[in-house]
Amino acid sequence: MNFWAMDNDRKRTFERIYAQHRDMVAKMCLGYMKGDLALAEDLEQDVFINVWNALDRFRNEASFKTWLYRITVNTCLQHIRKRDNKPSSALPEEGPIAEATPDEGEERKTRLYKAIGQLKEVERLIIMMVLDGEEYATIANVLGTNEGNLRVRIHRIKNNLKKHMNKLVSHE
Repeated sequence: MNFWAMDNDRKRTFERIYAQHRDMVAKMCLGYMKGDLALAEDLEQDVFINVWNALDRFRNEASFKTWLYRITVNTCLQHIRKRDNKPSSALPEEGPIAEATPDEGEERKTRLYKAIGQLKEVERLIIMMVLDGEEYATIANVLGTNEGNLRVRIHRIKNNLKKHMNKLVSHE
């Protein structure tokens, strides 16, 4: 999709991109940040800043969605690398903070994102694209593989997720 051909106004183009792809980016960031909503929201902003800065460099060599997935993954991984290289300066917690208990659906979603966060990078990318409703052909294209291999990987990833989810439930 050539955005400049559709609309020469960069700001309106960006607003359209944001409106169409915000949910997908938010879900991927949440998966990479293991369910930490505040951190995922910060990363989502970073992704769209990176998209704004790189918009002129999009050359239609891949689909726009593939390009956006790559920017999202790279932004998340860059954050993880920076975080992992910093010495921890977090203060010890003094005790549990009273919060409203989330409903069971929210708890399950939080566990899912924590389990996704325990997967390998490529597995996270694949499962986040599947959860986003992306077609297998698109996912296979992003990964440079065929749909048959992708289906096998997805099956294995789902089994891994079940194991991680069961561990999380048993530790609660």
